[in-house]
Amino acid sequence: MQNPLIQNIVIVGGGTAGWMTAAALSTVLRGRYNIRLVESDEIGIVGVGEATIPMIQRFNKVVGIDENEFLKATNGTFKLAIEFVNWGQLGDRYMHGFGPIGQDLWTVPFEQYWHKMRAQGKAQDLGHYAITRAAAQANKFMPPNTDVANSPLGDITYAYHFDASLYAKFLRKLSQERGVVRTEGKIIQVTQRASDDHVDAVVLDSGERVAGELFIDCSGFRGLLIEETLKTGYEDWSHWLPCDRALAVPCESAPKLLPYTRSTAHRAGWQWRIPLQNRIGNGHVFCSQFVSEDEAAATLLSNLDGRPLADPRLIKFNTGMRKKVWNKNVVAVGLSSGFLEPLESTSIHLIQAAVSQLIEFFPDQGFSEIDVETYNQQSRFQFERIRDFIILHYHANQRTDSEFWKACAHMAVPQSLQEKIALFESHGRIFRFNDELFSQVGWLQVMQGQNLKPRHYNPLVDLQPQESIHEYLESVRTVIAKCVEVMPDHAAYIAKHCAAPAM
Repeated sequence: MQNPLIQNIVIVGGGTAGWMTAAALSTVLRGRYNIRLVESDEIGIVGVGEATIPMIQRFNKVVGIDENEFLKATNGTFKLAIEFVNWGQLGDRYMHGFGPIGQDLWTVPFEQYWHKMRAQGKAQDLGHYAITRAAAQANKFMPPNTDVANSPLGDITYAYHFDASLYAKFLRKLSQERGVVRTEGKIIQVTQRASDDHVDAVVLDSGERVAGELFIDCSGFRGLLIEETLKTGYEDWSHWLPCDRALAVPCESAPKLLPYTRSTAHRAGWQWRIPLQNRIGNGHVFCSQFVSEDEAAATLLSNLDGRPLADPRLIKFNTGMRKKVWNKNVVAVGLSSGFLEPLESTSIHLIQAAVSQLIEFFPDQGFSEIDVETYNQQSRFQFERIRDFIILHYHANQRTDSEFWKACAHMAVPQSLQEKIALFESHGRIFRFNDELFSQVGWLQVMQGQNLKPRHYNPLVDLQPQESIHEYLESVRTVIAKCVEVMPDHAAYIAKHCAAPAM
């Protein structure tokens, strides 16, 4: 016997999480379910996530968003990579670029040949063998061109920088056109069913009662439903990721419109730089145990490209995740599910992943325990693997200029990360577990960029003559350099295809 179908879905909270959820569900469910979103203009939105990773393209395509129109509406730019400054040692710089590195022609991955030649001083920096990294350094951009067979121009992988508040407005319009009903109001009470403690309604300050069978909690750090109502519990990871504050401020644009995010490590944290068409988004993530809020603000304001356009806004957080992101008939999406600092631009992706997985496990009114348990297991796996990747940035440093960085270098890290590092340090191997977000190429770039070196390389590399390997690497580097030469300037591409209206 089939359980009764859900009829009413209530999304609590707007912002990026709420409206991405509304846009996706209204697209996939095709008007057969009632979707209502409750938000209050009185409640502020964190809105620090303006940089993304390439999977955002998939989300936009599913909900039917035209790329150029979306970028015009959100003052968006393109993103090929993240540049990390001062993360290994003071003065170090490296890029974590999207897309492949090199070209696999023989028995083992490209980087294994690179490890051998690099150790002999016969290979250049890894970025010379990746089209996105080379293009980012040259301030070039174009979408992939697959007309030429086997060309690096077909391997261009990219994401976006955009104004998250404008993206939410863009999605709100789209969602409402597809039948989502928005209700303005502040929630003053949450009611639960006596039989099983499932949430059955939220009550607004107007007295209106909004009932539903499935509730999506997009209420931010507060976790109005998942935590304040259901007392789900929170797993704190601050012993691995000790930063607990962020200051955010926009500033005037710089002369060059860079196609990459920049992350610069400071004395007790790091600063983000996200270029939009009309401004630059900046922020300083820091640990309050090692630096005061006033000192952090001074560091942020002294490292801007232009005049600040507002006062720095303080955000407090504890890194970690809910013990369950789906509890009873409540699914937490966005900051209500947990928080991982935006070092690798994963915040919006975690929203996208949560909604995608909810669609895959979409419930009826029976709320199958095994479905909910599996959803929670998969969510935890993704959170923990991204957590490990972010910890790697802190742990793999050689800085001795501050107590913060020395503490990070000497802290105990999760067993799962220890194994990743040990495997790489042995023979340069990186294994991608299941569907973890970051691929071998991502781990490689951070490990190599922060000065982790394998003791050996895969012995099968020696099946190829050294001269052939050298010619192979030089061929890849030369072809990529020529491809970058023909690519248009990033700012010129935007001006031609997706320039935002003048304000």
